Amino acid sequence: MPDLPPFPADPTELARFLDYRGRHRLPGLLGIEIVSLDRGRCVMRMEVQRRHEASHGYLHAATVVALADTAAGYGCIASLPDGAIGFTTIELKSNHTSTLLAGYMSAEATMVHGGRTTQVWDALITAEETGRKIGLFRNTQLILYP
Repeated sequence: MPDLPPFPADPTELARFLDYRGRHRLPGLLGIEIVSLDRGRCVMRMEVQRRHEASHGYLHAATVVALADTAAGYGCIASLPDGAIGFTTIELKSNHTSTLLAGYMSAEATMVHGGRTTQVWDALITAEETGRKIGLFRNTQLILYP
């Protein structure tokens, strides 16, 4: 388990903490930004750039999955039950319905189930300019305790 300080309880402080921690990790490398973070809900966005494309010139599916999984994961952290110290994703289901070549896409992740051992999150990825659905996701998170 990584050596992390306790997560801040305040959602604004937690968002700052996660933004700082993610800056030089995958979320930061992809350009993922937190829009809002609350118990049971997280909204994130990223600007689609050439570095997010697959070799065939279209948006890489893994980029969309990373945005969805990050939104669900940050939401999970904001929604941990008392005594929990973290989580790990144990299942992720994705349906890719469209693509985006330029502009911003956003992820809205909402908690569907919030138990003591697992959480289930749905995430909808959309093109911000048009509202077109890019992908639908369901994540199951295993809650970790010391």
